[in-house]
Amino acid sequence: MEIKEDKIDEQVVISLKGRIDSTAAVEFEEKLIEIIDAGCHTMVIDFAGIQFISSAGLRVLLLAAKKIKTYGGKILLSSMSKDVREVFDISGFSSIFEIHDNVASATAALKK
Repeated sequence: MEIKEDKIDEQVVISLKGRIDSTAAVEFEEKLIEIIDAGCHTMVIDFAGIQFISSAGLRVLLLAAKKIKTYGGKILLSSMSKDVREVFDISGFSSIFEIHDNVASATAALKK
């Protein structure tokens, strides 16, 4: 899995590419924690390049959301494929995270 960090409209955007399986989840968790510990407490995670997410990937997102919440921040998700969105809907994670159709919409929501 590839993880890329950018700034768009002064917001941190984490772009993912590949699969978030149990192996990739370790790297994903390390990167998110590193970003949060560096002082970034609001971010958008762009799922446009993700074809699959496992329960290990969902666990990482939940862990990061709990950690960031202690700082008063939040994580917004964007650009999910139909299959990935279905995993979020079935697992109940779509009620935990704010999910946007695209990065522009998510970054605009962070400014509000």
